[in-house]
Amino acid sequence: MRIVILLSFIICVGCIRKEPIAAVLPLPEKEIIISGLNKPWSIAFLSEEKVLVTEKNGELLLVDLSKKTKEVVKGFPKDLTDSIGIVHFGDNSGMYEVITHPEFKKNQLIYLSYASKKIGVGRATKFVRAKLQADSLINLKEIFTADPFTEDNYHYGGGMVFGSDKKLYLTTGERLFWERDEPPVPIAQDIKDKRGKIFRFNDDGSIPKDNPDFGEGAIPGLYAIGLRNSQGIALQSETNTLWFTEHGTIQGDEINILEAGANYGWPNSTTGKLRSKDYKPPKVDEATLSPPTWFWLHTVAPTGLCFYTGNEFPQWKNNLFVPGLSRGSLWRFHIEGKTIKSAEELFIDERVRSRKVRQSPDGKLYLLTDEEDGKIIRIKPISK
Repeated sequence: MRIVILLSFIICVGCIRKEPIAAVLPLPEKEIIISGLNKPWSIAFLSEEKVLVTEKNGELLLVDLSKKTKEVVKGFPKDLTDSIGIVHFGDNSGMYEVITHPEFKKNQLIYLSYASKKIGVGRATKFVRAKLQADSLINLKEIFTADPFTEDNYHYGGGMVFGSDKKLYLTTGERLFWERDEPPVPIAQDIKDKRGKIFRFNDDGSIPKDNPDFGEGAIPGLYAIGLRNSQGIALQSETNTLWFTEHGTIQGDEINILEAGANYGWPNSTTGKLRSKDYKPPKVDEATLSPPTWFWLHTVAPTGLCFYTGNEFPQWKNNLFVPGLSRGSLWRFHIEGKTIKSAEELFIDERVRSRKVRQSPDGKLYLLTDEEDGKIIRIKPISK
């Protein structure tokens, strides 16, 4: 009798006390929305369904994600490097970033970066502003050109973002393949050279009065130096900080937090190896070099990153997503403050060379694949 009473008591308590059950968190899957794109580089949302897409080796497109249609936007600058002119492996010429003005719904302004050409001279990264009128660009305005024009066509940068301060931030690559081709003062360390830097402008291309002072002869608009090739820069809205990716040579790929006046060290400091084994960069006098926030031990070739603030994956709230060209990787980082606490590589069973991750106005997550049959892929919860 005593045993029966005890068992009944346990069952009764179990009925009253409800043990917490772990929430079933959604798992991700890929859905191809649009294919047939020519190495898509960037995507900018005009609305939840309409986007602008740049093709590195193609056109500026207006894409309807719901109707799955695309049309060429007319009026792109005529000095865009023709992809037919790409003559050697690794030539990174083409069309790069597209972003909208923070008040796009009022002014219809967009910003574009691309490899500009001068026949017989070479190429340089150019940044322009234009008004989108139906399917055409009008009122083109040059914001910045990272001359000199050269025949070194490897690393252009081309990243763009508006910060929480409504200022425009631009990244430029140093364009060299071999470190042995560096001048006496390395390009990324030379404050008089526009390559290998991050710049900060007002939305019309003028210089903010509170930009850092790099000293006499510094390029106007200069905000940070010491970069090899940053192709992606993104705002973390939770903390109003800017994070950017950086390409190394032999390993040395990094994630950094942008600080005014910072020197990120290239080529004097790298977490990888230099391509030119016999090259020794000259000492940088009185320089404090900023270490990376994160670096990989293998080559990733990180590109257009994005902070996730949507609701479809609550376990990913405020996580950082970084796609990679090498090995076709997609990374998710959990961050606390300014510290990366954990990293996860997604979709390792279906790798695809990837250029950009972007979030839609409604919080949906999209991925661009860097292929001749390039795709816009939606990352969504697995359908039940």
